[in-house]
Amino acid sequence: MSPRISHVLAFACSLSCLAAVPLVAAPTPTVTVDTAAAGAPISPQMFGVFFEDINFGGDGGISAELVKNGSFEFADPITGWRKVERPGAAGSFGFASAEAPFPRNPRYARLTVSAVGEGFGLRNDGYRGMGVTQGARYAFSAMARVVAGEAQTLHVELLGAKDVVLASAEVPVSARTWTRISADLLANATEPKATLRVQLSAPGTLDLEAVSLMPHDTWKGRRNGLRADLVQLLADLKPGFIRFPGGCIVEGRTLENRYQWKNTVGPVENRPVIYNRWNVEFADRGKGAYDYYQSFRLGFFEYFQVCADLGAAPVPIINCGMACQFNSGELVPLAELDPYVQDALDLIEFANGSVSSTWGRVRAEMGHPEPFGLKFLGIGNEQWGPQYFERYAVFAKAIRARYPEIQLITSAGPFPEDPKFQLAWSEIPKLPVDIVDEHSYAPPEWFLNNSQRYDRQDRKGPKIFVGEYAAHVPTRRNNWTSALAEAAFITGLERNADVVVMSAYAPLLAHMDAWQWNPNLIWFDNLRSAGTANYAVQRLFSLHRGDIALPIKVEGAPVAENGQPRLYASAAWDKSARELILKLVNATAGPQEVSLALAGTSGPIRGGRAIVLAAALDAENTLDQPAGVAPVEEALEPVGAGARRTVPAHSVTVLRLPVAR
Repeated sequence: MSPRISHVLAFACSLSCLAAVPLVAAPTPTVTVDTAAAGAPISPQMFGVFFEDINFGGDGGISAELVKNGSFEFADPITGWRKVERPGAAGSFGFASAEAPFPRNPRYARLTVSAVGEGFGLRNDGYRGMGVTQGARYAFSAMARVVAGEAQTLHVELLGAKDVVLASAEVPVSARTWTRISADLLANATEPKATLRVQLSAPGTLDLEAVSLMPHDTWKGRRNGLRADLVQLLADLKPGFIRFPGGCIVEGRTLENRYQWKNTVGPVENRPVIYNRWNVEFADRGKGAYDYYQSFRLGFFEYFQVCADLGAAPVPIINCGMACQFNSGELVPLAELDPYVQDALDLIEFANGSVSSTWGRVRAEMGHPEPFGLKFLGIGNEQWGPQYFERYAVFAKAIRARYPEIQLITSAGPFPEDPKFQLAWSEIPKLPVDIVDEHSYAPPEWFLNNSQRYDRQDRKGPKIFVGEYAAHVPTRRNNWTSALAEAAFITGLERNADVVVMSAYAPLLAHMDAWQWNPNLIWFDNLRSAGTANYAVQRLFSLHRGDIALPIKVEGAPVAENGQPRLYASAAWDKSARELILKLVNATAGPQEVSLALAGTSGPIRGGRAIVLAAALDAENTLDQPAGVAPVEEALEPVGAGARRTVPAHSVTVLRLPVAR
């Protein structure tokens, strides 16, 4: 032991073994922390979130819009809608595009009524229904014009089970030119699967476009707003960054279907709708979603805006002239990359440019004259091979020349250890790369065995962004087994804060009735949401990040038969609180005494607190029981040498100890 060790604190820790891995006998472990070491700064972006519109996480999820296909631009324009023809009513409807109010979304519905009867019109089913809350207000709006016949009064209703009317309003329409109409609806009951019905009042023909129903209660009350409870769950993570818009969304199944950020800014009604690449991706597994499109109500302005709201660094990812290599693998010839490169340069101007610049003016006109402070830009999502690095070099040269302050992120491919990954790391040293994005989807055992992965990282190379990872069991939703394995892995990210600067679990959001990927960090239905056990781990590490990673050594840790440890630890110093933050992750089955040796401090530990996450390995957080896995906090008494403390089995423990440094 170091002669500077002046205090010893011992803990009795209850440990459990994932997947019943037999343990090799080991002596009592000793965890040694050098509290006086200079240590490596921990990046403020160490823990962030990754957003992609998968699992209806965007449209039907964090976008608060309740109407599906309000612009009638889906491949089958009737998708989401049904004709309403009640007793005594007669009429027809179709679609037209002449004299459209929004040229990039030109299609609209034309309703012709010959007999009103008890009602003729359209009904929208929303995204697996519409979540409506008693006492809440909802803003209906649309573009409309009378084409023939009398002036109309639209009967707008929210309907519950058995067509019980939950809210209603009368909206006059008399103009022969396109006019925005609107009304407020006050719900008299709560209903998770409501629908919207719009009926005409008189014979004639009416055109209807850009139909919308938005709750008043959006994040920060914005008109084109986000679902407040889902953004609040993100805010509670205190993310250091938000990576957007994906993911495979960036690439598209084909280049035509790729994400083009310029199509996602400006008036929401004029953002061209495209099919979501997850629409058909898992159709062979029975998870296809024929009605999954991107309306881009959640566009690049909204992404940047929520980053600003949460104090998170924006990390946009742009297409590099390659479609998804798991799909078409379509390529833009190198000689034809200029428009793609220009899009990247224009994006930086949109984020950071002055209001007198072309794209800075667009940002200002949308309501944010101040720059968004973009510092990071990802070139491509999950590409690999020589063709990717050829294209990356073109982008990097142009961006470096105009915006040398922007940190560029390159892809290391879709897997953490395969020939694609190895080729990437053979090419990366030859290129102007600041940060390398590595992805790891693997069974929980892989994460337990790779907590030391970055201990061996070259300190002279670029920094690491663990941009997507999950302890992934495709047939099972998130439980404590996967969350505990991820916690073990994260201690390795913290210990190596000199090279690992960013990390994010993926995917982020999933609708209970419309998901393609399993598991996910946050699950929701039309009214409720809950963070998983994995969310609880992410939040614990993010809230107790610290500023400086302290050297830490675990000796005598219990190990599995493969020789890998099953007791994990990391340490950090919180400068403002003047506290040592020690994290212990226990992945063994029996109680274990752990001795903690602190070097560089003197005197007793003046109390502190312990925050513990512990649960059975199959424990889950659900919408009905959102706090099944939740932290428990307790105060610690001041202690001298030789003290003992018991922590629960299957646990992640954070100890915050006020010590002299």
